[in-house]
Amino acid sequence: MQLRPEALESHLDATLASAYLLSGDEPLLIQESADRIRAAARKRGFTERQVYHADGRQFDWDALLAEAGARSLFAERKILEIRLATAKPGDLGSKVLVELCRLAGDELLILVITPRLDRNAQASAWVKGLAQTGAQLQIWPIDRAGLPQWITTRLRRAGLAISGPAAELLAERVEGNLLAAAQEVEKLRLLAPAGELDVDAISTAVADSARFNIFKLADHALAGNAQAASRSLRGLRDEGVEPAAVLWALTRDTLIIARLQGAGRARQEQIFKDARVWDNRKDLLRDIAQRVRPAQINLLLRQLAGADRAIKGVRDASPWDDLLDILLSLCGRNAIHPANLRLGLEQGRRGARA
Repeated sequence: MQLRPEALESHLDATLASAYLLSGDEPLLIQESADRIRAAARKRGFTERQVYHADGRQFDWDALLAEAGARSLFAERKILEIRLATAKPGDLGSKVLVELCRLAGDELLILVITPRLDRNAQASAWVKGLAQTGAQLQIWPIDRAGLPQWITTRLRRAGLAISGPAAELLAERVEGNLLAAAQEVEKLRLLAPAGELDVDAISTAVADSARFNIFKLADHALAGNAQAASRSLRGLRDEGVEPAAVLWALTRDTLIIARLQGAGRARQEQIFKDARVWDNRKDLLRDIAQRVRPAQINLLLRQLAGADRAIKGVRDASPWDDLLDILLSLCGRNAIHPANLRLGLEQGRRGARA
């Protein structure tokens, strides 16, 4: 069954499928859809949950299959959640996912979360199997044109009204980042005055946290401003922002930089279009793509992967320390200046330890 994301809530009110496949590259929408499925499952007695991160060739698919076939001592209903690092689980992974479709049922709920599926992946047996066994949701990013309406709807659910110009201002403020938009909506829910939110109310409400915007953090790093980047990172941490949200923004920019290197002007513009990069960020990304060697970008990608493992609890390290190191690496030549290293130690590590 193919299910539209906006229809998920009514679907879960009526029933619960035995398997769900969530795919897409928008972390917030993926997370919220998964949360709704888990909540609906808990209401129906699925009290046990096992989470597996299939993030490389070393992943033990046989152990996953054994866990799926095992029955709890107390006969509890179980959610088996598999998070795929890529949409290509390999031959063994594909076979196991197909077998999981057979095992799914009243006592076992399968939830698979994967990045966006391309045409080849859509035609694979494991994707078709999950869709036929349960429901498949393809979650697409909210484009810039649709963001004000998304903000308006989200605020309405929080019991707030907002004018059209104010919604446009907030959309501009978050620069297309849904995670940042959701955070601003939550702040408005807690702090905003009664009545319709207008431009003045939005300007006042978001001004205090503007310097800690996730994209502004990345912009400081791309510009080589280690002081501002470290200060912003500490601010985000103190505000309770999840490290995964910061990692998402830094990973996105690093992957764009990697694609820009060696590309001609026309190809760069296509890269920006595909990644939905705002005009005011293009020069920053171009400059660092020229300034930093490909080997440094490869090292940075390894650092990002390490931070991801720390966030998931697979690696014993502070995610905030990792993010600070990544920021200083993104700052390029400026990052190795002794003053910036001292700054990182004083302003970043002091407040960034988990």
